[in-house]
Amino acid sequence: MRYQVAVIGGGPAGYTAAVAAAKAGMSVVLFERQSVGGVCLNEGCIPTKTLLYSAKTLDAARQAQKYGIGVDNVSADLVRIQARKQKVVRKLVLGIKSMLSAAGVQLVTGEAHIEGPNTVTCGGQTYEADNLLLCTGSQTVMPPLPGLDTVDCWTHREALQCTSAPQSLCIVGGGVIGMEFASFFCSLGTKVTVIEMAEEVLPGLDAELCALLRDGYARKGVDFLTGTRVTALRPMSDGGVEADYERQDGTGKLRAEKLLVCVGRRPVTQGWGLENLHLRLTDRGNIIVDRQLRTSQPNVYAVGDLNGVSMLAHTAVREAEVAVASMAGKDEYMSYRAIPSVVYTNPEIAGVGQTESALQKRGTAYRALKLPMTFSGRFVAENEGQTGLCKLLIGSDNRLLGAHVLGNPASEIITLAAMAMEAGLTVDQWKRVVFPHPTVGEIFREVLS
Repeated sequence: MRYQVAVIGGGPAGYTAAVAAAKAGMSVVLFERQSVGGVCLNEGCIPTKTLLYSAKTLDAARQAQKYGIGVDNVSADLVRIQARKQKVVRKLVLGIKSMLSAAGVQLVTGEAHIEGPNTVTCGGQTYEADNLLLCTGSQTVMPPLPGLDTVDCWTHREALQCTSAPQSLCIVGGGVIGMEFASFFCSLGTKVTVIEMAEEVLPGLDAELCALLRDGYARKGVDFLTGTRVTALRPMSDGGVEADYERQDGTGKLRAEKLLVCVGRRPVTQGWGLENLHLRLTDRGNIIVDRQLRTSQPNVYAVGDLNGVSMLAHTAVREAEVAVASMAGKDEYMSYRAIPSVVYTNPEIAGVGQTESALQKRGTAYRALKLPMTFSGRFVAENEGQTGLCKLLIGSDNRLLGAHVLGNPASEIITLAAMAMEAGLTVDQWKRVVFPHPTVGEIFREVLS
């Protein structure tokens, strides 16, 4: 069997590329060893956001009297929350399967093995392809913590499946995954402690906004141990976990009913036969690609977490579109100038472009403009008691270098800044855009005024 495009991996990048190539008139085969949608849909982005929305609804119900609404006996049923999560995932998986079928994509479920740049085997069958698109995704990194193998440890998978909230939870890793689970379990009433080696949670996002977010969760009862390293783990007689840690001001111990480890992810490079392609790699083992996502093999492309440029689902989707355009002979190139990042805590935090610390490190001239989110009337109407912050970083050419927002719905409005940045709008040009009133997005215009 011969195809014009063979796609390895059915996550956001894989199914996007498969449909785009099929719609462009190419014959396409897509290999997925588990369920289409990949980690993002089945055990990542969508399941966590479904749980977090339940938690946000619970928070809103508890605060309903602030809005003049009487709600009694508010409680969370984690079994029903999990059931709804599974329902959402099943619905979206079926939607993707339907989309692939409608586009004429041949979906092959099983363990694909790459024999060469034009040959893939799966289930005893051999498939030939003119172009090979690699979308194998990433997997959880388990750090070499002393005693980790002796304790009952959660990764994000186990945390996503739990049907009973623990009384206490120690989260090792204060990145995106750690902070989202801290938010979820805090809302359920769990005593949460976050241990992060960096000096601030959410490394890579704007430090000022991250500090404000951390302070807000500290007021909700979450403990944070930043600049802290776990030195030992041991099981307790009651089934819990004891952790030893050290930091600049000394050492300490922490006990918790459950331990969640989420220190990062790395590309999946084993089990697919990628070594048979002899591709050029970075020092960290990521596949080197050009601006059209082409590898050192001219007909082989690598998108998403595998190339390690930006390990975000929405980046992978755009990379997939660019790769397919390249296969079709179009002069389309990937731009990473305005890739938004979002953390779906409550409140949300989002950013696009450069942070202040990155600009300072590079010696780039800029000016920072910022306002509390309360300068938006819509924000005040819908976020009783919350403040938040909007920060814009403007370059010497009067164009946007970075935008950072703390406050709901940061995830929805950050795209406005990303579009302005990608289009290269000056401050004056962006200010001339008419923002509907009242919207939270108006905060950008207020900051620029």
